[in-house]
Amino acid sequence: MRNNNMDVIRGIAVFGLMYMNVYFFCLFEYGYVPAQFPPISDHVIQLITLVFIDGRFRTLFCLLFGAALYIQWQRYQNLQVVKKRLEILAYFGLFHGFILWAGDILFIYACAGWLTCKYLNREERVIVKTAVQFLVFSSIVSFLLLLIEPSYLVTRADNEFIQSYQDTYASWDTLMSANALAFIIMIIAVPLITMWMSASLMLVGIFAYKKELFVKGIPAPYIKHISVAALFFTALRVILEYQSSYFAVALKEPINLFAALFVALLFIHIVVKKWSERRLFYSSFQCMGRLSLSVYIMQTLILLILFKVLYPSWVLSFDRIDYFLLVTFIAIIQLIVCQIYSQFFNRGPLEFVWRKLST
Repeated sequence: MRNNNMDVIRGIAVFGLMYMNVYFFCLFEYGYVPAQFPPISDHVIQLITLVFIDGRFRTLFCLLFGAALYIQWQRYQNLQVVKKRLEILAYFGLFHGFILWAGDILFIYACAGWLTCKYLNREERVIVKTAVQFLVFSSIVSFLLLLIEPSYLVTRADNEFIQSYQDTYASWDTLMSANALAFIIMIIAVPLITMWMSASLMLVGIFAYKKELFVKGIPAPYIKHISVAALFFTALRVILEYQSSYFAVALKEPINLFAALFVALLFIHIVVKKWSERRLFYSSFQCMGRLSLSVYIMQTLILLILFKVLYPSWVLSFDRIDYFLLVTFIAIIQLIVCQIYSQFFNRGPLEFVWRKLST
């Protein structure tokens, strides 16, 4: 029997993911570039992002992906079937990353999924121990890499940014080349950081599924501990945002990994315990969750057309509030379209193709 809560959580994840991804559709290597004197709304939205958005929805996806792998393995009792699905997903990811957008997560999830498959039939203590080891390893590597080459603030008034914009948007060839180069760098990072990080979260997802987290929520004795951990790591991440030392900058991503994990677990608990099928938007997010692959690729196409074809100059003037309003409008439209589409079809177009190619 299909778990509706998992569909809703997946819908929330793909809905929220766009709020972080949108910044990287202009110049991928820069992400969001503020004005020389950013408005107050920039600081407010950045704070909201650090607490509720950054890494949270990506983590939700990983947890759900791990749980889904375990469900498929239980259903088919054949690891080759599961690996075949991951292989097709990897091809989708490579096409998506090289041709459309370098920030693809599908290839990363496929690689992490192959690694996770080795632990599908292992004992719970082994799964938890391995998840912790993977998470710690990816955190340490991330810290060391950022310590060696820390990032620094660039504004839209800097010559470096303006020159990079002009060079990248000079022609379609330069746009495609820049995207392909960025994706190659992303692929190089897979065995260093992202595969281990994603696999650790997938293993946590398997453990959570076994413990019926997606059915019953977090057990009462652990809610307080997870809430305190979420508050602690999130507060620490916010504090680090306003520190400028190399050490503090290098700590941002590792700390955020743990903050995102605990906040994501609380998200799941809230959906399971506080929502019901009579609540507003429950069915819409459920429909979006069932079409998550198609929705994810559609988001790429929409943002690609907007920022690379129709309005490439937006990157030179958009503040965080502009990105926020744009994404909110697109996300609401997608919620409505998914609700209508689901009245006529059980699967999304890409979900259908994925299933057909995997059999």
